[in-house]
Amino acid sequence: MAKEKKKDANTWAMLCHLTALSLYVGVPFGHIIVPLIIWLIKKDEFAFVDEQGKESLNFQISITIYGIVAGLLCLIAIGVILLPVIAVAHIVLTIMAAVKANQGEGYHYPFTLRFIK
Repeated sequence: MAKEKKKDANTWAMLCHLTALSLYVGVPFGHIIVPLIIWLIKKDEFAFVDEQGKESLNFQISITIYGIVAGLLCLIAIGVILLPVIAVAHIVLTIMAAVKANQGEGYHYPFTLRFIK
């Protein structure tokens, strides 16, 4: 039973990370809203989901801020380079976090501003 509970925690933590990619299938602000919903529902049930949900949300909020800044920097051309780099980093880091969470390992995103503690 305990092993099954850990597997459930790992799955929900993975989903906190992986559902952030819903942004790329056309869900506006899905990268924040969907992980937020999962975290709010499961954070009291699983400590691992609470930890990884906060990590995911902090990264998603950070990536949004970086995207807005890069979008503004398009006015001076550097944003044209930064936006694709941010998008690729977002996808790669999110997948890496999801894989680690599914294995039961905590993942800490680099370059993340900590809004939710």
